[in-house]
Amino acid sequence: MDTILKSILARRSIRRYTGEPVATGDIKELLEAAMSAPSAGNEQPWHFVVITDRRILDEIPKVHPYSQMLKEAPAAILVCGDLQRQKHKGYWVQDCAAATENILLAAQAKGLGTVWLGVYPREERVAGLQKLLGLPEHIIPLSLIAVGHPAENKPPANRFDPSRVHLDRWNNPMQL
Repeated sequence: MDTILKSILARRSIRRYTGEPVATGDIKELLEAAMSAPSAGNEQPWHFVVITDRRILDEIPKVHPYSQMLKEAPAAILVCGDLQRQKHKGYWVQDCAAATENILLAAQAKGLGTVWLGVYPREERVAGLQKLLGLPEHIIPLSLIAVGHPAENKPPANRFDPSRVHLDRWNNPMQL
């Protein structure tokens, strides 16, 4: 099986981390992968805030109730959309989601653990992170990714469900 497919099928959400810091070179490679994502009109409307300051990581759970794992994670990456870079209105969400998934897959391939924490469209999370991180009004946080060396090992999950595949028309299941 080729490496990318292996990373896709093995990727799991990791919420426990060792105390080992993530190397700056690894963060750079994750961001290179993120910025290689497709985007509408090739507009690349993303910005990224890399967070390694322990005080900030410990503050985030006050504005994002499902981010308690950041108290263990040595780093996080906030994926944001720049509303001023929209060539095709509203597609920034898909563009930044593709960038987010690329980070998750690149981290898996590097042996790092991640978990995708949804921010947008929850207004209280968007506003809380904008304020905490000093984001301009036109920069909208879409997702927050905890990044670290995994302190848990989760086996791959087989999520393939052939009942969700249709051939040509809705009422025609594809035989796979």
